[in-house]
This record gives sequence, structure tokens and C-alpha cells, in this order.
Amino acid sequence: MLRTVAIVGRPNVGKSTLFNKIAGRRISIVDSTPGVTRDRLYADVEWRGERFRIVDTGGLSPRPDEPLAEGIKRQVTRALEESGLFLFVIDGRQGVTWDDRDIALLLRKTGRPVILVVNKLDDPKHDSALYEVSNLGFKHVVGVSAEHSRNLGELLDAIISLMPEDEYAEGERDDEITVAIVGRPNVGKSSLLNLMVGQERSLVCESPGTTRDAIDSAIVFGGRHFRFIDTAGLRRRSSIDSPVEFYSTLRAQRAIDKAHVVCLVMDAAEYATDQDKRIAGQVVEKGKGLILIINKCDLIDGTMLNHLTAEVGDVMQFVDYAPLLSVSAKTGMNVHKVYPAIVEVHENWQRRIPSAELNQMLRDLLAFQTLPSKVGRELKIVKCSQVSTAPPTFVFSVNDVDLVSKAFERHIDKLFRKAWEFEGTPLRFLWRRVGKRSTLR
Repeated sequence: MLRTVAIVGRPNVGKSTLFNKIAGRRISIVDSTPGVTRDRLYADVEWRGERFRIVDTGGLSPRPDEPLAEGIKRQVTRALEESGLFLFVIDGRQGVTWDDRDIALLLRKTGRPVILVVNKLDDPKHDSALYEVSNLGFKHVVGVSAEHSRNLGELLDAIISLMPEDEYAEGERDDEITVAIVGRPNVGKSSLLNLMVGQERSLVCESPGTTRDAIDSAIVFGGRHFRFIDTAGLRRRSSIDSPVEFYSTLRAQRAIDKAHVVCLVMDAAEYATDQDKRIAGQVVEKGKGLILIINKCDLIDGTMLNHLTAEVGDVMQFVDYAPLLSVSAKTGMNVHKVYPAIVEVHENWQRRIPSAELNQMLRDLLAFQTLPSKVGRELKIVKCSQVSTAPPTFVFSVNDVDLVSKAFERHIDKLFRKAWEFEGTPLRFLWRRVGKRSTLR
């Protein structure tokens, strides 16, 4: 595993801005509102030939009455446990606060190296703040402006020099399955993730919108490697009423882009909504594997569950190839079925059909099926070949692409799914005119 560096500090001192600058891209959501970051986020970094993993954490607050304060503290504690070096960020303009002193005490108790990062020193004239923090008792102090990238090179050099040498660094695995957990707010996405990974990896709260960033969790289960991405609840554009929500939604959409398989979580109390359909449509459009999960099934009886399953199947008929699981993240009901479903869908998503089998199917199609025609001109299929996987994509060479209707494509889709195992994955069909300049449809 990569050597890990944790960024810690009280709320609104610029931790997420620093995280984004070091990562080299905007991963963590940045907003002037304290407490925007709640979960821990990861990014892999390379500097002067050395690689390490940096962790952004929620702002620590000693006031237990603040919403999610205890949950954030648990997240930060886990980040401290897995990290060999800490970046303790304070606001250089504001100076040292009592909250900073409490955090300093917590870090000293770990016995691990700490770099005190005095942030928001946008101009050299502000560097006098470096002398005012000496009473915190840390040997390594670096003044930076995360917003303006001032002294970031000096900070990265300090990180490299202080990182423990006894950790083995390795890159991401090629056989890792990336899974995005998506859905509307408050359907139980984070609860499901926490149960599957066996720890409180995402904060859970009754209030909708607790998760704001896309959160990675790498685990091994049954000898297979998985990377789960918990995401903020996806809302309609008209319901996004703040910059934080906007970027949360953007992160969720990017998580779908990164994923191999997407688990769309729905609430048993609300059936499948129009927003659920829109999310599923996004997954199909991006060509990702799909699993439909109805959560909170502990709240309904068996008869109602059967009715609900049928109802969801009707609403989601356009993705009827996706497995439909009924679970309860609260009780653990049927959660054990999610992992096998992910593996199966991922395998189907990467499935390649031999050319001989494809063309045998083509011969059977031509022998027993009436092909589309228009004004006396009949569709002729010359050959079929698979050009890619993830998702499986097939090219048909035909005499006239204008004769191919959407209904005929759906018919082909059904034939392919009947012949081969493609549960959970969309299929792509391209149509090329033979004898002329290639035309795809």
C-alpha cells in the first residue's frame, strides 16, 4: 500500500484547497462554509520520483453538539491510524486558537512526524505568523498559500524527507473492479457501503445530503479487489440550490465515468422515481454495468416486497437486463448477494464472443427471421464482429443502414442476451454500410 499522509485541522483552515493543489486536480469540494468536507478522501501523488497517498479529512471540532461532529472525529481518527505522517493545517491570518492546541495535543500523542502547515500566507509580509506558532512545539513548520500555490514545492520536499521508509509502495491493481454507489439523497447509499466494507467509511445521518464528496474505499473480498465510490445523492438540476450541491452532483457523475459497475440504490418506501430513471439513463448512456438495489426492505412485508419488485421492474423496463436486489443495509438482509452480482456483471461487461459464434448466430437469424424492408428493399446482413468490450460493442455490415429501426435493434439485443450471458451490461450495436464509405449508426 502507498505511504499515506493525512491532512488534519479545524474547519475552514484550507485543508481541502491544499489537498486539491497537492493532488493536482479538484477532488475535494471547496467552499467558504465550514464543515464542507465530512468524509476522508484519497489521492495518489508523485513528487521527485517518490509516490505517496494523501488523505483529506473533515474539520475537527471539540464541540460535540455540532451536526456530525462525532462522525467526523471517527473519520479523522481512522485517517490518523492509517497514516505515517500528518500535515497539521492552521490559519496563519487568524493565528493559533484553542481548537488548534487541542488538535496539536492529539497529534503529539501519536508519536508520528508532523509538519505544521501555516496556511493563507499569501504574501511574504505575512510570514511573521511563522514565529507566532512556535508555542505549538512542532519542529517542522512550513508557511504556504494553498490558494496561490505559494511554497507548495517546499512543503512537498518536507513530506518526502519525513515519510517513513518502512512502508512498501505499490500502484493500483489492474484487476480491481471499480463500483460507484449512486442514487437519490437519503436512500441509504452510505449505510450500504459501510456494511459492505466493514467499517464506517462514509458518514451516515438522517438528514439528506450527508455525503458530499465521492469517497473511495479499496477492499478485498473473496480474493477479488474492489474499489467502491460512495457519492452524494443525485438531484434534478432544478433542485440544486447551492455551489456545494452542484459540485457534489458533478462528483457523482464523474464517479459514474470512473466506474466499471454502478449500483443504483433506491428506497423501498418510494418505489422507483423519475429521478431514479434519469440516473439509470445516465449509466446506460455512459455504457457502464448496472445493478438495481432496493434498500430499506426491512420496513415492508413479503407481499409488499413482491409488489414493489414488480413495480420497479415495470418502471425500469428499459434496463430490464440489470439484476434487481432487495436488501436492508440496516439489518444486513441480502447484502451478501451484492458482491457476487458485481463480479458477474463485471465479467459480462468485459465479455468477448468468438467470431465463429457470432456468425453462426447470424446464419440462424437469416434462416428464420424476416428482416426489415422498405419500398421493396430488404435489409441484408453481410457479417457481424465484436469490436470492443466494456461494454460489448458489435458492428454489423449491412446493405442499407436506413433500414435498421430501433425496434429491430431491440430485437437483436434480445437475441444476443438469449444466446449469451450479458446480465447487467448494456450492449452497443453499430451499423456499417457495405461497399460505400463507412457509415455508423
